[in-house]
Formats: sequence, C-alpha cells, structure tokens
Amino acid sequence: MTEANSIELRGVTKAYGENIALRNVSLCFAPGRVHALMGKNGSGKSTLIEILAGSIAPTLGEVWVGGRQVVLMGPGDALAAGIATVHQELSLVPSLTIAENIFLGRLPRRRRFGVTAVDWRRIRREAAVLLADMEVDLDADQRVDCLTVGQQQAVEIVKAAASNPKILLLDEPTSALAGHEVGQLFALIRRLRDRGVTIIYISHRMNELFEICDTCTVLRDGMLVGSVELAQSNPAEIVSMMFGERATHRINRSDLVRTTPVLSVEGLARGGVFSDISFALYPGEVLGFAGMLGSGRTEVLRAIFGADRPDRGRIVLRGQEVRNPTPRRMRDLGLAYTPEDRKHQSLVQTASISDNLVMANLSRIAPGGILRPRLQQGLVERQIANLQIKAADPGLPVSSLSGGNQQKVVVGNWLNTGPRVIFFDEPTRGIDLAAKQQIFDIVAAQSAAGVASVFVSSELEEVHSIAHRILVLHHGRIVGDIDPRHISLSDLYSYCMKGTLNV
Repeated sequence: MTEANSIELRGVTKAYGENIALRNVSLCFAPGRVHALMGKNGSGKSTLIEILAGSIAPTLGEVWVGGRQVVLMGPGDALAAGIATVHQELSLVPSLTIAENIFLGRLPRRRRFGVTAVDWRRIRREAAVLLADMEVDLDADQRVDCLTVGQQQAVEIVKAAASNPKILLLDEPTSALAGHEVGQLFALIRRLRDRGVTIIYISHRMNELFEICDTCTVLRDGMLVGSVELAQSNPAEIVSMMFGERATHRINRSDLVRTTPVLSVEGLARGGVFSDISFALYPGEVLGFAGMLGSGRTEVLRAIFGADRPDRGRIVLRGQEVRNPTPRRMRDLGLAYTPEDRKHQSLVQTASISDNLVMANLSRIAPGGILRPRLQQGLVERQIANLQIKAADPGLPVSSLSGGNQQKVVVGNWLNTGPRVIFFDEPTRGIDLAAKQQIFDIVAAQSAAGVASVFVSSELEEVHSIAHRILVLHHGRIVGDIDPRHISLSDLYSYCMKGTLNV
C-alpha cells in the first residue's frame, strides 16, 4: 500500500516481560476511510494505538506511513509523520481560549522593534479560519471552560486537524457526548474522511460503527483476527470475531435460596448519571453489574455506599431504611466497598501492609482512640492466612506487594469489618491470572458463608462466570435482569453495547 495517507503495521509485537500485549500484527489502513478498531479489554487495541501515537515503542516490527518506514520514539515523531491523536481524556486547558488551545505548543511569533513576541492576532485569525473550514460554529476567543463536552471534543479534533495530519486516531470520542452532539461529531469526522485523512476509530458502541465507519478490524488476545467491510457485515459477526468460540471458565457456585433481601434499592437516581435503579440482593447472592464504559455501574455503587449523594430513591440495608447514606453509616450496617482504583481510593501506599488491613476497622482495634496492637495483630494475621497474602513482613509498605496481593489487602481490610454485603468494583484490574482466580475464590467463599456481593468488572467473561444473576446497565438505566446460564457471552456483550437483547 503506497497511498500518501496510508498507514501499515508489519509484524508488530509488543512484550512486557513474559506478557505479550501484541503478537506479530500486520495490517493496513487505507486513506480516506474510517476504520473501526475493536476488541474486548485486554485485546491489544490500546497498545496498538499507543504505538501509533508514539507513546510506546514496539518490541519488534515496523510502522510505515505513505510507503515510508517511520520510527516513532515519541509523540513528536508521530506528529512529524503525520499522525495526530485525540485521546478519550480531553487535553484542552479550560482557562485558555479555543484559539490558544488550538495552537498550544506551537504559538506563531513575530519580531517587531527588535523584540520577538507571540502573534496573537495571527493566532485568532488562523483559528477562526480553521473553525470555519471545519464548519464548527464557535468563536475562537471563547474560553474552553464555557463549552459543552461535545463542543470541547470538536475543538480537540480541529486542534488535531490544524497540524494537517495524514492519519487521525480517535479513542472513544463519543463516550461523554449527548445524542445530538454525536451527530455533530460524525459530520466533522466525515469532512476529514472526504479530504483523504485516514481515521482509526475506537468505540465500544456497536451502533456507532455501522453509522460512521467503513471497515472494522478486530484484535483478540493481542492477535489480529481480521478486518471486514461493514457494509457487508453485521453486529453478530463483529461480536463473534471479538470472542470466538472460546468457552468461559465457570467457578463453582453455591446453591442460592432467595429469602429476605439483605439489600434493596428502589428508584435510585442521580441527575445526568443514572436513573430509576431498582433491585434486590439476597444473602449469599453474587449479583453482576454488566455494562460498557459510562453505563453507570461504579456511580450506582458509590451512591448506595454514600460516597456520592443520590437525588432520590430508597435504600434498605439489613431491614433498615437508610435515608442519607454515608460510608461510615453503611459500613456500620455491614456494607463493604472495594473501589475500582485501589492505588488512590483503597490503599495508603506508604503505610504498612498491617495498617492497610485494618483501615476500615479502626474503631475495633482502637477503642476509645487508643490503639491495641494485639487486636490489630490478630486481624492482620487472620487475613494474611485466610487470603494467602504473600508478605515477607506485614510491617513493609503495602506498595512493596504485587498488584494481586495489594488487591487481597483491600479485600482483607473490609472482611475485617464482618460485612454482610460487599461491593467488588473491578477487583481483578491489573492483576495476573493466578491472582484473579484467587479473587474469584474469595468471592465464592464469601457467597458460601452467606455474604452477598455485587460484582463489577469490565471483563464480561468474569461477570458471566461468577454471578448468580446479572443486571445489564445501559446509559445509566437497568435494561436487563438475566440468568447467565441462559445467555451466551457474545449475546451479553451485544446486550451491553446496544441496550437490547437479540431474540
């Protein structure tokens, strides 16, 4: 492929020690087309994008742009090769104007009366021309913090287009946009496509692919599955390519007898985030929350736990209605919550393993505010033994542990409170396969002991394998309550993306 705006990967491999994130990937993206890049979490698509953006270097293989090999050792090399990236997290500076953001890092200058200064008049003039050329109806002098998220996304793309790129990488560009803003963004993408720009588009929203993309390339487990023309394909084929025929590994489930709910939620809502959340959770039940990015899974858990305040709704925990939940109140009533970000929300990295194992239970080990080391030692030793935490010395910083053992410390901290309900939010993120199985064993053991759990994971295989029942969330609403024994993994994934179940 030799077209000026084409991009090609030849035998690209990326290894992190023994972990192979990409394995011998060779593919071409033709100019003047929008190419979807799909794959479930861990498929390698983020690694591929990071390589093309110059953020990381491949271990093996080559990248070619316009028929010439390029070496991308940093984002600057990517820009020089004509590759621009719009990341999911916007990079605009809110306190600056649109014009200043578009030219940030490459402000034009002029020399006058022997002094070199920024040419602000030229910046405003050229920014206005760019906005008009892309048919984006915004004032170049307007501050970014006055814009909607959709308008900011449009500015990001205009900023990328200002460098006259050959290739544009778009990572989840619609994840935070309202419906009408998505249409405006697609119009902008089509204008760039029609000018011959090669666009690589990452999204979990299946319906978007068939509206804006021309082709779809699928990665699975770091390897290329294939590419298809979307005009001759359908969602079922894409999902099949993403998951293949591989069966999921199911852990042993305890038999569940539904009696009186240990937790019930009715009509819970938080403006713009989620609405009409209602469900019951029974003793020993593992209830899976399934949904794509932005579906509201974590936000619902935080609201029930009292970390965020809901606008309305009713929460009953262990027979008591909780009108204004707070983390302390919910903990005292027997609710535990292991957040998705263990590094910043669950652990004190500089504190010891021992101290991190009792953070949620200080009132028990320090009655009257006086620490009882013997009480702490007993709780720490019990969890290290029960959870098989590999720690040479409990007095070492928790940061000295592997990711899997850190996650077990998070869980052990909350188990020391004697919970009857546990919220597991992304408990297997960033840990190896052996540690994942140990986390599954912990969830299963708690279930057998009558402790109820809500299990959230971006790896739908995990939810499908471990849950007695699955609630599907889509755009902040529960759209399905299903038995995982009666739905395939591929159908569950499609359900999460589209919000409807194919029958």
